[in-house]
Amino acid sequence: MIEFRHVGKKYPDGTVAIEDLSFDVAQGKITVLVGPSGCGKTTSLRMINRLVEPTSGGVYIDGRDVQREDPQELRRSIGYVIQDGGLFPHRTVADNVSAVPVLCGVKKKTARRAALDLLDTVGLDRSFASRYPWQLSGGQQQRVGIARALAADPPYLLMDEPFSALDPVVRGQLQDQLLAIQAEFAKTIVLVTHNVGEALKLGDQIVILDTGGTLMECGSPEHIIAEPSSAFVAGFLGASRGYESLGFVGGDTIDPRPVDPVHLGETLATGASGWVLVVDDKGAFLGWFDAAKGPAVTRDAINWSCAPALRTSTLKDHMDSVLSSPARLGVVTDEQSRVIGVIGLQDVLSALDPTVRG
Repeated sequence: MIEFRHVGKKYPDGTVAIEDLSFDVAQGKITVLVGPSGCGKTTSLRMINRLVEPTSGGVYIDGRDVQREDPQELRRSIGYVIQDGGLFPHRTVADNVSAVPVLCGVKKKTARRAALDLLDTVGLDRSFASRYPWQLSGGQQQRVGIARALAADPPYLLMDEPFSALDPVVRGQLQDQLLAIQAEFAKTIVLVTHNVGEALKLGDQIVILDTGGTLMECGSPEHIIAEPSSAFVAGFLGASRGYESLGFVGGDTIDPRPVDPVHLGETLATGASGWVLVVDDKGAFLGWFDAAKGPAVTRDAINWSCAPALRTSTLKDHMDSVLSSPARLGVVTDEQSRVIGVIGLQDVLSALDPTVRG
């Protein structure tokens, strides 16, 4: 466990970055530090691996004061992921990932073999092992950065706004990848972000800070959303916090309604009207087609806006599917994107509150 005990950081010019900060980081969970600019999120994170030294109080790992630890040894035992990956530009992907194990005495061949396995873990093809960072996209660099942080199998992982420079699609993919990795390895992760939605999605525990490193609230996302401790916390979470709360409710109780899809390239029956759901030859969802544009179901006439959701997804995902659909019907699929059925707004509301009926 990581413990902050009355931690303070005051710079020589008198600036107080953090004042009397105390909280615990739960073992094997993801703790997210979030708050406005200048609240000490990154400063607090860097105190854990001694990139920043406190001026008062202490940070403890498994009961040991990190101030008493050798900085180099401490950092080798803690994975660290920063924005833009922070990779060595003159080293290949495989050498970047294997760097820390080699420093710790692992033979280079052994470390490189393990690096290939880690590329699998972070969802990056092994063919990238011989490339250099400048040959990778931003998302690929971040995957390598995560693999490098995991290479020495550290129990602790620090992540400083790791996804903030990425586009929304890649950012969502890497968030999901991190959750999958965490489900398998159960690391103790401390992550800094300025994005409330990201904090709610990733965090088992959220620590909300204000200027000067003032602790405003610490708790589970569900608790903080349901019972903000102050007007500051409520305001920081934003006006969409009620909608965000749907992300903590599973959609398992929703029963999708059957739907008769059409295949791309088919011709609609005479008299067809309204929106028609379109699938490929494997039954995977493609989009919606307006029968008024028919009768031929062509690719360039498909509306691609609808975001399908898995049957086991949260109510937020199902609500997104409904609201993004031109037909105002959410699409429910299996893990292979094959259509199971459709749902409406009332189906989502009924799952949230059984007293609601369509």
